[in-house]
Order: sequence, then structure tokens, then C-alpha cells
Amino acid sequence: MRPATPTPLTSVVQITHWRWRPSNLGTNEPPHSVPKNLASDSTWQDYKIDSDIFNGKVGYAWFQAKLPPLSIVQGQHLMLEFTGVRTRAVIFLNGKPLADHRGDYLWFEVPLPATLPAGSNILTILVHNPGQKGPTIGPVTLGTYKPASFAACPACKTTAINGFKSVLVPNDFVVQGKFDPHANGLHGYLPVYPVWYRRTFNVPPTATGKLMQLRFGGVMSAAVVYVNGHRVGAHTNGYAPFRFNISRFIKFGQSNTLAVYVDPRVCEGWWYEGGGIYRHVAVATLSRLHITRWGTYAISHVDGPIHYDAAKGDTATATVALQTTVTNQSRHQATFSLLSQVLNAKHRSVGTLLAQERLAAGATATFTQHLVLPDAHLWSLNHCNLYTLKTQLIGATQQPLDARQVHFGIRTIRFDVKRGFFLNGKPVKLDGTCNHQDFPAVGIAAPADLWWWRVAKLKSIGSNAYRCSHNPTSIALYQACDHLGMLVMDENRELGDERLGGPGSSAKSYKGVPYGNFDNLKAMILRDRNHPSIIMWSLCNEEYKIEGSGFGATIFKQAMSFVKKLDNTRPIMCAMDVGYPHGFATVEDILGMNYRPFHYAAMHKALPQTPMLGSEIGSSESDRGVMQSSSDQGLVTQYCMHSPWSQLPWDSWGIIGRHPYLAGGFVWTGFDYRGEPTPYGWPDINSHFGLLDICGFRKPDAYYYKAAWTEKPMVYIQPQWDFPNLPHGKVITVRCFSNCSAVELFVDGKSAGRKAVIPFAYVDWHIPWQPGTLEVLGYDGAKTAARYTVTTPGPAAALKLTNQWPKLSADGHSIAPIALRVLDAHGNIVAHSMRTIRFSITGPGRIAGTGNGDPASHIPNNASYSRAFYGRCMALVRMGNRPGTIVITASSPGLPSACITIHTVAAAQP
Repeated sequence: MRPATPTPLTSVVQITHWRWRPSNLGTNEPPHSVPKNLASDSTWQDYKIDSDIFNGKVGYAWFQAKLPPLSIVQGQHLMLEFTGVRTRAVIFLNGKPLADHRGDYLWFEVPLPATLPAGSNILTILVHNPGQKGPTIGPVTLGTYKPASFAACPACKTTAINGFKSVLVPNDFVVQGKFDPHANGLHGYLPVYPVWYRRTFNVPPTATGKLMQLRFGGVMSAAVVYVNGHRVGAHTNGYAPFRFNISRFIKFGQSNTLAVYVDPRVCEGWWYEGGGIYRHVAVATLSRLHITRWGTYAISHVDGPIHYDAAKGDTATATVALQTTVTNQSRHQATFSLLSQVLNAKHRSVGTLLAQERLAAGATATFTQHLVLPDAHLWSLNHCNLYTLKTQLIGATQQPLDARQVHFGIRTIRFDVKRGFFLNGKPVKLDGTCNHQDFPAVGIAAPADLWWWRVAKLKSIGSNAYRCSHNPTSIALYQACDHLGMLVMDENRELGDERLGGPGSSAKSYKGVPYGNFDNLKAMILRDRNHPSIIMWSLCNEEYKIEGSGFGATIFKQAMSFVKKLDNTRPIMCAMDVGYPHGFATVEDILGMNYRPFHYAAMHKALPQTPMLGSEIGSSESDRGVMQSSSDQGLVTQYCMHSPWSQLPWDSWGIIGRHPYLAGGFVWTGFDYRGEPTPYGWPDINSHFGLLDICGFRKPDAYYYKAAWTEKPMVYIQPQWDFPNLPHGKVITVRCFSNCSAVELFVDGKSAGRKAVIPFAYVDWHIPWQPGTLEVLGYDGAKTAARYTVTTPGPAAALKLTNQWPKLSADGHSIAPIALRVLDAHGNIVAHSMRTIRFSITGPGRIAGTGNGDPASHIPNNASYSRAFYGRCMALVRMGNRPGTIVITASSPGLPSACITIHTVAAAQP
């Protein structure tokens, strides 16, 4: 990988004479053209390049300049090169839209139309600043370029290896950057810039005549792909998988060169998106007659009564329709056999089907086989029974042509307008969280281990549902949810694939945008539809401009019809912020409401036939261990605060928990994530919304939800009883979360009072600070059902390491999240500790990076050291390619080092 560089220009002319004026767009989207009479407005002022007209304030402004006479610029192919714009630039030429650029203050290029008027040409730019300081527009250059240099692949040449460094793909190169206060805060204050990826690969001569398909799981965000110097295609959605047929570009029996240009400046969201080839890449060799990608699909139907068994799981008679989609890209009709075998969780065959089929040349068709399972084991949250479907495509002469294997589960789902959600006929409240897809150290390029670790962490606080916000995510997430028992709302990035000015031009769609290209939506449905954990499709999030309109209803209905042709087993919804009960709400299967819980009752009355849930709730902010908020330090109190649009946990979940007609809710968010540093901005580089910080360490709010979501008796009190700089006698609010009927607090063995617990609320005591022990007891009537104790620690005496995900393979990708705690001599966590921790390693592995949950930490993500944030931090250790023993050592001045050993096993063969 290496950074990309600007296109060489000749006949270069600087555009120096600019003027500007404020815009009153507010929060509206940019127009499709320059407003009439804009040029004659009297409020224009001269603009000096590199000056800051926003001074850190949010807003829009117009800029204008005349292009130099075309006679000065010798050449037919003209290019504008921008040094940088902070941060969004909608560019018009002679009043017509030319480009829409989003990104940090970095260079970008805009080719001009082939023909321009001979007279005056007016360049107009609408700039949106999200509240950052620094130059608004840097130098702008007009020049000519050679088309070959712009369209060709400089990274494809044999001599192009200079400047490249070796990287492991999946790769997020942005996360390895240096935090910059002038970079885009919504994206985590990490600079983004375009890069090239390059590698060679061999294709054996035996593959001659086969179809060669190049498959990308995900590239953030705009990608142009070259094979052996030939441009094979481009893709502009950072969240959807894509593929290209590269057969005609391959040199069989020789070395081939793959080069990918990646530009993450094309933003799609308002959160950290990272950059790079961040999901897996593969080259598939296919016969001319083959099963299409994601072409095997198991549709189950429970035929009889369900037999419930809490210990072993539910069973019932079920019919499974096994669909196989086959394409014939040969010149002749094909005769073939489909052999389908279903295995149970113990890998024993429970059914085999064989069918003889024919398919015309150039045709694609779906073939269905039916299998009855008289004693099917159903998938549920506590019994994740999965079946395996093995499909073989066998040619007329019995030669194997293709084979696929997928997992599926059998279960029933139903949403009821009065009683909420039912799984296998039993009511289940959706205790959910929303989550983006970035992780400590590795950003968005997370291996499967970290996805499984994340799901397990959420389950540990009682969560049973996961919203993929606001995009389809890694297949490892769905596999983890299938195996660990977590329900999923799978969410499409946007309702339509085409937006004003091309990809990346708008974070939200709006009226006037051409809809109907559902390629990315199709990829999500086909890729994910076999996962039993997925119980609903969300087609979009907060499409402000159309979600409450009749136009929006028409488009949404069209998209629903498209989805139901691919999968008709799940309800369809979206996450609406405004507009209900109109627009989308009139046609979708489920009403998903973002925030505003005080509208639930009215919408239930207005839409009596539509099930409801809180698609996004809460959004309160807190930081682990922090007592008092500080904008200078970028920290928020652990007692939590909320933004103008959001509610505190007990003000949102309290309503959902008390009303059965609400199927559940999804808290914003389960984990903290980079970017969107509400409420402060710099020095924060990530959010404060999570119930857990980005390293998976619980905040106090997590225990509020655990009390609301679990039945096993539990109690928890905050804060930590550890304030070395606080005067004795200062009154501290001690807050308790519990699902017991009553709780009692003891201070150094003396009762501070017993109090009743109101469901979905909390209990407070006000206790003068002094070192000692707090213990809270939870009661079930007169019986003690739960207890929790915090003790003022002594001086730091030890470091404790814990491997939070021990199932590790020596595949070069797996990562172990190693948590560290600073302890006193008695094993109590020293919660005020902020000491520096250094990590080292021996054996077949390496430190991938560190984290500590501090939203204002500027320690590089790939560093081998960290700082304990209120007594905790983390190292992420990547396994090597050979099995063996890895020893991780943590050290800090004045303390004995701590070690932990990991034994890796050989990676499974594909």
C-alpha cells in the first residue's frame, strides 16, 4: 500500500481572485443548481486563499471565481486541483453541478467537461463547515492533463513497487494515522487520503477457460480496480460487497498484478468510517455452469405444534425449501444434477435430495427441493441450533462443477401490534443496542474474533438484539449472533444507491434523487438471508427529506417489493426520525421510531395495525470513572447527561419496558465508537454514547440496562469509592441499579437505609466521602438475593492481565483482546490510576495496538503502550501464521511486570 499522488498537470494557472458570502441553508441539503441572482447579491466579500471565514462555527458559505481564459491553458483536457476545502464542497461550473466532495482538508481533483464556452466561465463552490477551525479553501489550480495518466494505473507497472509498504488485508490504514485537530471531527480527527493497494497472484494454467471472479467483502469507500493494467471496474459504496469478472484480463499460468485505488474521502456517514480494503478479498475460479454467489438459500417453515424444552431446546416438525440458483454461461444447454444434503448440529445427515435439471445457454434459474424434518431442533436465544446445507452441482458426466456450504436455522418469528415480538411462539422483548463497526486499535478492519467478543460482551449485560447501524456489516457479526444467540436488525445504508452529484454526495437521500438502483440492497439481502439471527430488514435510517412524504411512501413500497422477491420471510422497516405516521410509516411492516418516546402512545393509536419498536433510543453520554464533566479534558460525568434530541436511560427504556405493545428498543449505543464526539469535539476523538467504552469496559449505565434486561437478581452501585484528591466529608451521590424489590446500602458495615426499587428506575443515597467499604444488598422479600461491594484501594501493587477471547487460530488474522487492571495488594482495582503501561511480546504474534476507553486519548492506535484510564486499558495481540506459545508482558514503573500466555492452534483449512 502507498499513498496516491495528484495527477501531473501542465499549463498550470492559479485561481487567485475569489469572493464569498454567507449562505442561509441551515440544515438543508445543497441545491441542485446555483440559486438565481446569487451573483448579483450585494453581500459578496473578497476572500483571501487560506483564510478562515467560519472561525470554528458551523455553517454554509458561497465562494465564486472566474476561470482564467481558456487560451492561457493550453490543452483540451482540463483539471481543477484543490489543495483542500474544510470540509464539504459542492462545486458548480456555470451554475450546473460538477462535483460534491466530502473529506478532510486534503487535495482532490475535479476534471472539467470536454467543452466549455469560449467566454467567461464561473466556478461556484458551496462550502459546509461542521465547526472546525483552519483555512476554508486552500490554493486552487487549473491545468491540463494527459487522459492516459488520469485513467491508467500507475501502481500496475512492474517498476511501481517503490513507496509501497507491506500491509495485512483486511486493512484500515486511516486508524493508524496521527490525530489532527484540523481533520474532520465527525470522522474521529484522523486524516484521510487516497491510497493504492497492489499485489501479485498466480493463476494455474489448468484454470484456462474457467470464469475468474474477483470478490471484495468491502472497501471504504470509493474503489477503482485494475488487473494487469486494465481497469476492470469501480465501486462506490463502502459497506456493500462487490465483485468483477476478470476472466479476460487474466494471464493463465503466469503472475498477475492486482491494483486497487481507494479514496476514503468519499464519505457516506457522519461517524468514523476508516479507509482501505477492510474486508476479505478472494479470487474465485468457476465453471461456466456454476451456482451464483449467495445462490443457496434454505427457507424453513414450522408445520406443527412446538414442543418446548427449556433444557434441550424447542422442537417441531418443519419443512425446508432448499433453493439453488444456477447460471449457465456456456454456449450450450446444460444437463446437471443438484445434490443437497442437510446436516444437524452434530454433523449427522438428516436428509439428502438429488434432482436432475436442465438449463439453457446463457440462462440463470432457481431450482427448489423440499425436505421434511419431523423432529427439527429450533434456533433460539439459549439454544442456537444450526443446520448445515451442503450443495453440489454435478455435470452430465458426473464431474463435480461447484459446491457450496451454508448454515441456517429453523425458527418462527412474529410481531404483534399488542404484545410485541414472538420467537418460536414465546414473547421476547428486544433488549437491543445500536453499533457501528469500528474497534480499538484496528478500526474497521476487525477479524472475526473481535466480532464474537463484542457480541459476548453485549450478552453479558443482558442484551439480546443488535442493530447494524447504519449499514450491513461483516459476515462475522451475523455468524457470531447465530452461534451465540443474538437477534439482529440488518440495516441497509440508504434507500437508493444513487445520490446528487454521485456517490458520497449526501449523508441522507432526499426528494429529487433518482431511486431504483437497489444493487447494494440486493447484495445485503442475498448475502445475509440464511442467518436465523436476522429477524427484520431495515431499509434506511433517518431519510429526513422523504420519510414523511407520499413520494417517500412510493419509493419505500417499491423497495419493499424488491426485497420480498429475494426474501419474504422477514418484516421490513426503517428507522424513522420524523414524519410518522405518514410516508414510510403507511407502508412498512413495522414502525421503527428514533427517540421521542413521548410519541409512542400517539403513534400506537394512529397506526393500530402496525407493530412498533424504538429503533434508536437513549443516546445519553457518560464516561467510565469520571465524576465531573470537563469540556477541556473532553470528559463526561459517569452519572450521564443527554443531548437535546435524546433521553436518559430511565426516561426511554422505562416506557418501553412497561408497555407490551412496544416490541423493544435499540439503545444508542452498545459500544463507544470513533468520531461524532458529542457534546464537545476536540480533544475528544470518539463518542461517549456507549454502555461500554470502545474497549468493552462497562460504564455504570450498562448496569441500569442489565437490571432492566435480566431476571437473575443483581445489584450495582456507582461510583468507585476511590477519591484520593477529594476532601473527607464531601457528599457523594451513591447510585444503585437493581432488579430486586428492595436494596440496602451499608457504609463500613452500618446501614445507610433500605429503599424500595421501582422497576426501570434507580435508587440514590448521599454519603459523605471517607475511605472504606460500601456494600449494597438486594432483597427478594426478606431474603438477600444479591450483593455488590466496593472498597477504597490501597496503593497500586500489581498488574493483572486477562485474555477475553481465548479461542485463537494461528491464521495471521486472529486477535486476542487482552484486558489490564491496576490492582492494590488485596486485589482491589485502583480506579484512580492513570499510569503508563507498556506491552511486549515473545512468540509467533505481535502487538496490533492498544486502547483504554478514554474518549480524548491521542495515543496512536497502533502503539505498544497505553495509559490506564481509571485503572484499565487493553492490548490487542495479533496471532502469527504458525501455532505456538505467545507470552504477553505488561510493565509499569514501580510495579512488578505481569505476564499472560496464549497457546494458538493451527488454522482450519478452507
